[in-house]
Amino acid sequence: MTDTRIAAARLEALAHALLSALGSAPDEAAVVARHLLEANLRGHDSHGVGMLPFYVDSCRAGTLVPNQPARLSNDAGAILQFAGDRGYGQRVVMEALDLAIERVKSTGIVLTTVSQSHHMGRIGTYGERLAEAGLVALLFVNVTDFPKALVAPFGGSAARFGTNPICIAFPAGNVEPAFVLDFATSMVAYGKTRVAYLAGRHFDEAVMLDAAGHPTADPKVMWEEPKGALRPIAEHKGGGLVTAVEFLAGLLSSGGTFQPAHPRAGGIVNNLTAVIIDPARVAGTAWLRAEYDAMADYIRSSPSPEGAPPVMLAGEPERQRRAQRLEEGLTFSANEWAGILEAARRAGVAEADLADLA
Repeated sequence: MTDTRIAAARLEALAHALLSALGSAPDEAAVVARHLLEANLRGHDSHGVGMLPFYVDSCRAGTLVPNQPARLSNDAGAILQFAGDRGYGQRVVMEALDLAIERVKSTGIVLTTVSQSHHMGRIGTYGERLAEAGLVALLFVNVTDFPKALVAPFGGSAARFGTNPICIAFPAGNVEPAFVLDFATSMVAYGKTRVAYLAGRHFDEAVMLDAAGHPTADPKVMWEEPKGALRPIAEHKGGGLVTAVEFLAGLLSSGGTFQPAHPRAGGIVNNLTAVIIDPARVAGTAWLRAEYDAMADYIRSSPSPEGAPPVMLAGEPERQRRAQRLEEGLTFSANEWAGILEAARRAGVAEADLADLA
């Protein structure tokens, strides 16, 4: 079975057609399709168009509701809270951030939360949006409603958390592009185990635990019974970090944590807590940009071992991959691509349209 390569524009059109067939209005389908495509372009296939089979399942099960806007539930000046109502997280979060960007102009700092939206996708996308607006951002996300916990606590063998991503973003300097750090607090994102499993690949290191608690590099432990768990990053430090994100995202958003008293309807429901800062309110913009550039240059000046690539700052690998994939197209394993096409059929995309798009 051979891999499939497809141009970015065709992949986006396919995603748009599928989302429209599921019931999304054109504007919503465009926002979600673009978000998924950008995840693929930046090398994060775990959060890209390969998620669409899960979205079809969620929509059919009623755990994803198309055409739900961000609903403002609490406006307290520098605190903005939104309910996602199981709508597409990509749309809901962007709408919430649009209001936060306007509000921070007057308050200097804003705490923004979103509760109970469907899957928010790649969190780095929101960090990029805020950095482009000249803002500093810290974003924390947890998951509820998922059928099974994914990440084991440090010292444990059974999962108790989702992958609980963090994003920290800082706007560009005069020379240096924006700093966008986006990572799961597990050693690998759950979606990356899906991509590896469908491609028949193992990881280079033991990023998971099997059902007996033994470290393993085989992604089948996340997709075949008896299932295992993802390991937290950085041993006890990561164990503390994944717990902190669970509290920050789940409690401050009022969306809840993964504790078992909450129902498990089988969806992918996320909560977000974001702290958004206008750095110009604490220091002059000219100084901030110059100091940012100077430190970034100093970091880059650290020599790499012979034959190794140069030092890069967070966000740079994604920009490089995006340029490459726009030129070369995007590649999917045979199994993943077959799953995407089957999802499009289940969503109601006509076979003739599918032939034109794929």
